[in-house]
Amino acid sequence: MDRLNFFTKKNMKKINKDNYKKTLSTFATGITVVATNYNSILYGKTINSFSSLSLSPPLVLFSLDNKSSKLNIFKKCETITINILNNKQQSVSNNFAKKIPDWKDVDYYSLKNGNPIIENCVSNLDCRIIDKIKKGDHIIFICQVSNVINNNKLKPLIYYNSKYIL
Repeated sequence: MDRLNFFTKKNMKKINKDNYKKTLSTFATGITVVATNYNSILYGKTINSFSSLSLSPPLVLFSLDNKSSKLNIFKKCETITINILNNKQQSVSNNFAKKIPDWKDVDYYSLKNGNPIIENCVSNLDCRIIDKIKKGDHIIFICQVSNVINNNKLKPLIYYNSKYIL
């Protein structure tokens, strides 16, 4: 028996919800806050299911669980910001992971469309939602990026093995 087959047969486990979540937690991700101003109310949600999709046109994606408290807001809005947090913004991440986050302690300013840009992020993206795709227990949002801000002096907030890496 060759080495690969031995390793595979010995260590592969049939997939279940627990070992699938554990497996995916071993993929390090950056942390973002997706935000919008909908009907003159600010909304934000901590997201780590964020990825680039295309360079031309500039597209990104993120996904939200069908049970997310913010799903209906993001399904209705047309524009959003994606704020890539720096390694000192763990409290911002925790705030927007709550069902009802509080904007009062968050440093931000508003774009002309009213969407919030969280200050001191590694990067901020101004986006228009161009498609929504329902797959499994999530909705995937495809967004076209129109403007960006980058701060190369900051390091990103990283999430790995279900905890922040500082």
